Amino acid sequence: MADDALKQLYNDRVMALARDIPRQERLQTPDATVQQVSPLCGSRITIDLKLQQDRVSDYGQTVRACTLGQAAASILARHVIGRSSAELHRVRTEMQAMLKEGGPPPGPPWEDLEVLLPARGVKSRHGSVLLAFEAVVKALDQIEAERSGGT
Repeated sequence: MADDALKQLYNDRVMALARDIPRQERLQTPDATVQQVSPLCGSRITIDLKLQQDRVSDYGQTVRACTLGQAAASILARHVIGRSSAELHRVRTEMQAMLKEGGPPPGPPWEDLEVLLPARGVKSRHGSVLLAFEAVVKALDQIEAERSGGT
């Protein structure tokens, strides 16, 4: 990868987000806990999530990921509280489309995710960027299944 492309990918904002990841405390009594691993790069995240009336009421995470995965987890953690299950599913889908199909980044309040646009051209990093979003959606689906009497 050329130096210019690396500078775009690992820009100052991405580096700052990766250094300052909020909500790194695990929850004592989560409604769901999910560990997600990117098989390509080995990045991993464990999230704890509490849901109250279809909105995230608490969130904790342990992030062991590359810089891009850390930055994505940092942005997610800044906005996840108070968000509905439907919104979080939509944001995950929009992030997938942004990276894999050339779609636009998610809109407000998720506009910080635009900083990850340079990862679009680095397919080996897509899994890491999506890690936190995939984990949250999996946790939401587990909670919904449990509450509806499924497995």
